[in-house]
Amino acid sequence: MNDDDLERERAAAHPASAAVPSAVPDADLADLVALGAFVDGELPPGTHAAMQARLDSDALAAQRVRAWRAQKAALQALSRAGDKAGEGESPAWVVLRRRDPWWQRVGVAAAWAVAGAGFATAAASLLPQWAPQLAGHASAVVASEGANAGDNEGANFARRADVAYAVYSPEVRHPVEVGAADEAHLVAWLSKRLGRPLSIPPLGEYGYTLVGGRLLPGATGPAAQFMYQNDVGERLTLYVSASGRERDAVHLLRDGSRRTFYWSTDRMGYALSGPDSEGRLRNIAYEVCGALGGTSAQW
Repeated sequence: MNDDDLERERAAAHPASAAVPSAVPDADLADLVALGAFVDGELPPGTHAAMQARLDSDALAAQRVRAWRAQKAALQALSRAGDKAGEGESPAWVVLRRRDPWWQRVGVAAAWAVAGAGFATAAASLLPQWAPQLAGHASAVVASEGANAGDNEGANFARRADVAYAVYSPEVRHPVEVGAADEAHLVAWLSKRLGRPLSIPPLGEYGYTLVGGRLLPGATGPAAQFMYQNDVGERLTLYVSASGRERDAVHLLRDGSRRTFYWSTDRMGYALSGPDSEGRLRNIAYEVCGALGGTSAQW
């Protein structure tokens, strides 16, 4: 549940005041700021421990922390890409961060909440515009697993898959749009939107079961994301979209603790993202590639 969901719930509970914006109570503002300081690691040690204990019993606060951490991870991924793209050139943007003590931000907490949501939306919409800047620096984040690892289309495709993984894999209540219980509907729906018959490869051999999937915007059209999870809560995502290339070898993109193996088969692009150890995730990627029409020549 995000802040928009909370606002809709409050409006439903108080329809008479729904049309009139109201000030956020000071206690709520202070609580939002304290949660933000916790996410940024700015609370004193004693207060940090108390907040961690509170999150074990406060489901709403814990959900907010998980959502903010997911947004932060996605924005950091985009920022790292921009830093690489700006080497030797004027930076594409400047990131400013306040260093004031957290308690001084109480008066502007509501404004920061709105600005943060708007910036996340803007960052996602600007990603295609950064793609040309990333073209000359793809080798800095892509480890070659074949002859065409520096291909611009493939690198940008992998970056989109990596960001989508960073955003949705931490979600607790809404990780997917359609759950695994409606797998047949999920496959039919996404196949229709992408204009190609899709299939979901089983990963039970590796301990992962399907959570579900969702529709996402791709570089030139719709994309699909399928999510898997194992018994300890680790997640993998398979990102699928149309590709301009007939067949590419499996390549690797590294970003922090995340890994994305990506390739194309029959003019469809695939990317498997996860936090797993690189060797094990590579084996799963090869298995998925073969299940989706690939051949051993691609790895």
